Amino acid sequence: MHYRPGLDARPLPYDPFKSCTVPRPIGWLSTVDAAGRPNLAPYSQWQNVTFDPPMVMFAANVTPDGRRKDTVLNAEETGWFVWNMATWDLREAVNISAMELPKGEDEFLKAGVTKAPCIDAPGPRVAESPCHFEVKWLTTTRFPGGKAGPVDVVFGEVKRIHVRDDVVTAEGKLDIPKIRPIARMGYYDYTVVTETFEMRIPGASAAVADGLEGRS
Repeated sequence: MHYRPGLDARPLPYDPFKSCTVPRPIGWLSTVDAAGRPNLAPYSQWQNVTFDPPMVMFAANVTPDGRRKDTVLNAEETGWFVWNMATWDLREAVNISAMELPKGEDEFLKAGVTKAPCIDAPGPRVAESPCHFEVKWLTTTRFPGGKAGPVDVVFGEVKRIHVRDDVVTAEGKLDIPKIRPIARMGYYDYTVVTETFEMRIPGASAAVADGLEGRS
């Protein structure tokens, strides 16, 4: 089967696009508005852009009534947003923070998570999360959309990285099976990382190998 999105009738009852590029890391993003009111929300259209300097992006569709998402507005107003790693232990809090709440209502309180101060960013981070990025907003690109309306794609540079000591292995790597990050699989489906495997590129030079591994 094949079809042209937006032009042909979709031959499946559920959109396969949402479950092809998987698993997708979750951008669990905390911000504050110009008045200092906090916001916390998960975005599954989130990814690293590059590593030197470290840059990230997330995409946010407008709300059903056409409003831009608070996370986007807050990042633009203050110049910062914070990424909090979403884990298995925090899955329910992540899901609760996805609820549509009135502007100004505190998702940290609703989700039952604790605010921890940042160093550079004006807003809080999720204290229970093992890893965080403090991200300086760079730019927002707006793309026209279809029935769901336009989408804002937000780019930022990671200015500070927080890692909790107990999730680092003896050799100095993140212990991913211990952390158990969750990821989006499309539909209402998620997955959790409980095991990893290693593959090295045959014949790669030491410089290339070290770069891919992130060795200092």
